[in-house]
Amino acid sequence: MDIRVQPATFDPGAEANAFTAASRGSGAVVTFTGIVRDTEAGTLRHLEIEHYPGMTASSIKAIAGEAVARWSLDAVLVIHRHGALAPGEAIMMVATAARHRAGAFAAADFLMDYLKSRAPFWKKEVRTDGADWVDAKAEDEAALSRW
Repeated sequence: MDIRVQPATFDPGAEANAFTAASRGSGAVVTFTGIVRDTEAGTLRHLEIEHYPGMTASSIKAIAGEAVARWSLDAVLVIHRHGALAPGEAIMMVATAARHRAGAFAAADFLMDYLKSRAPFWKKEVRTDGADWVDAKAEDEAALSRW
């Protein structure tokens, strides 16, 4: 299990290739990369991500451990950035490896839902006209009910 919470950029393709190469015994690898998007048509300067370092890493590690046990995963990678991120930058990546695709897909989806709604990150949109903290979205909360 590889959990990274970092300010540095990362190369999703290189991470996926390395993860896949290390998962040779698996039958399926699923990857997802989240990208900072400008939902206000060109007004987003950057997204600021804040967190409590020890709390965030241990929380993600615990939920990744739950995914490993629930779907018999061979490997998990979670990368989540913090700091100021510009539109178009990779903000996070999840990769799962399992013997079969159903487990790899379900676990990746589970982890993404958790990261979106429960991981201890706080996001602020800094726009050309001001800044606001991002509130939890009802659809993100509802997605958790599947698990």
